[in-house]
Amino acid sequence: MSQDPGPMGGERGTVRGIRIAFTVAVLGAAGFAVACSTGGNTQLLGIGLGTAFAGVAAGLFLWGRHLMSSGGFVEQRPRLRASTQQRRLLAQAAGGPESPIHRRGLVGMLVLALGSIGVAMLFPVRSLLSFRQPDPVTQLRSTAWRAGGVRLVTPEGVPVRAADVGPETIQIVVPEGHPKDGDAPAFVVRLDPARLTRQPPATMVGDGVVAYSLLCTHAGCPVALYEQTTGRMLCPCHQSVFDLLAGAQPVAGPAARPLPGLPIEVDDEGFLRARGDFTSPPGAGFWSRS
Repeated sequence: MSQDPGPMGGERGTVRGIRIAFTVAVLGAAGFAVACSTGGNTQLLGIGLGTAFAGVAAGLFLWGRHLMSSGGFVEQRPRLRASTQQRRLLAQAAGGPESPIHRRGLVGMLVLALGSIGVAMLFPVRSLLSFRQPDPVTQLRSTAWRAGGVRLVTPEGVPVRAADVGPETIQIVVPEGHPKDGDAPAFVVRLDPARLTRQPPATMVGDGVVAYSLLCTHAGCPVALYEQTTGRMLCPCHQSVFDLLAGAQPVAGPAARPLPGLPIEVDDEGFLRARGDFTSPPGAGFWSRS
């Protein structure tokens, strides 16, 4: 039976090409696993998985196109039952060392390529299992702010002193060591206790220093516009307004919940530290509704 010499210079070149393709598949699967373990960059995940499947597809194409018999064959209808000798010869041809199925360890390479993809798929599945991590809902209900002395620092990492907080403007703060946590940004400002229209919040320290979540309770936008004369914070996204003199209650716009307060204290060196987490989940609250 004649064989197509293949696009890589004969049978040896074809076999070499198949091995290279399956090796590329293994490397792609390994790259996918590494990307998944180091943060899950979507571009790297796509490149790794695409490379793995492309390698398997290329290897199978070369295998089927150049090592398996092809073309049309015309012959008389054989007997429905083969003789014992014919079955023995067929078994030898299919399972022998020159069989296109078992030729030169290609089956092992195929199993290795597919197995590496299967192992790589376990990495994203692992992210669905909690192990010692809290479940996603529990994670959404808590932030990096906690009791035990987490200092309030600027986004640049500079610790904030209570004496440095003035009434003219707000100071955006994040938990020390967690500058990129999206649900943790807060702000501190000094209010005049005589202007408060409600009972001073329990989170207030010193002579009017308070801290609240920076995320609007409507859609999670940052409420970074402060109006000192009225003591109000404005969300520029949908114009929700929060009255800091009334416990950060919403007084205009679509927001329905007040800004969560952040319990704070002043340590011996004058720095502001958290005494616990926000008084309620920060940001949009639609996910916590039952």
